[in-house]
Amino acid sequence: MDKNRYFMQRALELASKAAGRTSPNPLVGAVVVKDGEIVGEGYHRRAGEPHAEVVALAAAGENSRNATLYVTLEPCNHYGKTPPCTEAVIKAGISTVYVAALDPNPLVSGRGIARLREAGIHVNVGLMEKEACELNRFFVKFITRGLPYVALKTAMTLDGKIATRTGNSRWITNERSREYVHQLRNTYDAVLVGIGTVLADDPLLSTRLPQADTRDPVRLIIDARLDMPIDSRILQTAGRQETIVYCLNGADSLRIRQYQDLGAEVVVLKGSSGRVPLEEVFRDVAQRGLVSVLMEAGSRVNAYALEKRLVDKVYWFIAPRICGGEQALSPVGGRGIELMSEAIKLHNVTVRSFDGDLLVEGFINNEQSAD
Repeated sequence: MDKNRYFMQRALELASKAAGRTSPNPLVGAVVVKDGEIVGEGYHRRAGEPHAEVVALAAAGENSRNATLYVTLEPCNHYGKTPPCTEAVIKAGISTVYVAALDPNPLVSGRGIARLREAGIHVNVGLMEKEACELNRFFVKFITRGLPYVALKTAMTLDGKIATRTGNSRWITNERSREYVHQLRNTYDAVLVGIGTVLADDPLLSTRLPQADTRDPVRLIIDARLDMPIDSRILQTAGRQETIVYCLNGADSLRIRQYQDLGAEVVVLKGSSGRVPLEEVFRDVAQRGLVSVLMEAGSRVNAYALEKRLVDKVYWFIAPRICGGEQALSPVGGRGIELMSEAIKLHNVTVRSFDGDLLVEGFINNEQSAD
């Protein structure tokens, strides 16, 4: 690895430390290098806190003068919650900047680069661009399409069942697989389930990991008629973990007040055929600044999301168990396709093993994918 890639790789590693913490801002890391040595580094930790460049420059201090800055995303050139990073770079006396990727916002892209060049700074763009865009996959979709990045997580037996014929589903996968799901919850802004999953499993949908730096995702519940039991674990903890329930117009006003009294927010939407429109749910989610959603729903909600091409990525666990039963549910319900040529295809597929369970990860090849 040449020295420039080495320093940019370090900036990418720094940026990744804040995964799941910066929304609606991107993940950004920065490294200041002088005479071939790193003299300052930093990353954007949370929205509203100093940006990566500012942190790295502060760490470098006077060593920033005539130094080289490596940053994973184009420095901003506008006032938001913090001043423009371009001005901090100029004031610090940086002579050269390596930028991995331009800001994907078409209203911003290129302006930060232009400002630095106007100030006489030599700017190189595109070093490890693919890796930088991959790191900010969530942000890229959010900023360019106004929608969150949506991943579907499901777990099934070897014969394609998500529960037995009686509805029992605990546990399909092993402990290591379930721990990985908690790691995903620690990264995604929100987790979404339907009322069927709530009634069947009474889930908590929190993040339970041994490390200290964890946070619970926002819970999104698709509950058209507000059938969630008042004593469910979700409603009983709604005052501690942000919970948004999406129902249809005509839902009982008393139930709405009961949900609200327990700390849940209720959003009423218009829908057809008694189904909550996930398209509207995701638009609402994006307006709240949530840039990623992990779906852990059942066969009906999964089918709707896939049929409407709302899913960007899948995490598909396969456990080495055989369940059987014609009435046992599969991960995707609905009407289904008629021709195999119409099947949804995945690309960039990887397969991993968790103590015998298999995890198939892949991206759905549609116009919403960030690939």
